[in-house]
Amino acid sequence: MAFGIDRQELTAWKQAVRDGQIAFLTHYWIDDRFPGCKTVTKVGCSDLAKLIRWGETYGLKPEWIDHRKDYPHFDLFGRQEQNILKAEGKTGQLQRFYPK
Repeated sequence: MAFGIDRQELTAWKQAVRDGQIAFLTHYWIDDRFPGCKTVTKVGCSDLAKLIRWGETYGLKPEWIDHRKDYPHFDLFGRQEQNILKAEGKTGQLQRFYPK
């Protein structure tokens, strides 16, 4: 179940993905399969080669791409999620979802 974002954020992410940009969307998310994780960051791009290259820089495997609908993306969780957000300069998302 996703929460903590609004329709405008989701729409902007979808448009960026369709436009071939590497796009980030973080939201609260609870799933019993991932205990201890309270958020997920979806990193998407409609240009699969570009998304694969981006993922390789962080050790993400192409087979981990979720090809759901028209928005292929990696799902990032936990420490990996936080490390990648930091490396990508997404401090706003870190502060919003991981306040100190």
